[in-house]
Amino acid sequence: MKIGMNYRNWGPHATRQNLVECAHIADNSSLDSVWVNDHIGFPKGDWDNEYGIPDDMGTIVDPYAVMAFLGAVTSRINFGSAVIIGPYRPPLPTAKWLQSIQILSNDRMLFGVGPGYLTEEFAALGVSKSKRGKLTDELLDMLHLAFSEETVESNGQELVLMTQAKRPPFFIGGGPNVAIPRAIKRGDGWMPVSILPSELKPLVDDMQIQAVDAGRGKLEVVAMKTLPLDDLNVAIELAQGYQDAGATHLVHTQGYDSPEQYKDLVDIVCKEIRPAVQ
Repeated sequence: MKIGMNYRNWGPHATRQNLVECAHIADNSSLDSVWVNDHIGFPKGDWDNEYGIPDDMGTIVDPYAVMAFLGAVTSRINFGSAVIIGPYRPPLPTAKWLQSIQILSNDRMLFGVGPGYLTEEFAALGVSKSKRGKLTDELLDMLHLAFSEETVESNGQELVLMTQAKRPPFFIGGGPNVAIPRAIKRGDGWMPVSILPSELKPLVDDMQIQAVDAGRGKLEVVAMKTLPLDDLNVAIELAQGYQDAGATHLVHTQGYDSPEQYKDLVDIVCKEIRPAVQ
């Protein structure tokens, strides 16, 4: 099972210097990947923060810019989006972003994508939230074409894109009832968030049966979870539980305020958690 960590591209921490230092820390470690978040911005005052995410996540550096940045300041580590909100950006420019990042990074991008949920962001963008599933599917269809065909058609116009770029894996975020069918049809894996191993295993087992029946073969499972690193025995047991549940990639997500704190966390994950799941 591969091991990754979050890479905070938002809030007061997200300065160029901090992002450079944390990128180098990750690149010089044994981590397999780092993952960035996506939002546009949060409304002022009271709003329906149904997932309890920090207010300063609204002051976010665009994930595509950050992944291009990571491609430039690192040389080894993979980096991914957890997750890009598919309906927020038009498919054709999104395809160009992915192709460009792949070329600039020597094919190290991992593309996590989901339909989104925040009503205020959809309203600000003039995008119908009720069509978010359809828009996500249309994006994925365009991306598949852009990485496999010499030309793509958009609004009745054919264009030649960067046909030499390698398609990144597409990991589908969201709840199992929607994300798993989308992953089987259009993706390479599923990105469950905070689902415990005991709940995850039957979902993964069923997904893999469906994927094989659909002629896809087994899919990847990129599990996102905050491990209790202050109790290493529990953290190791939990990580092993994810491995046993069928996760192919475990991403530890945890807040940090400085590169020094990030290094401490990376060291614990690499020296204590990673050897237990090799």
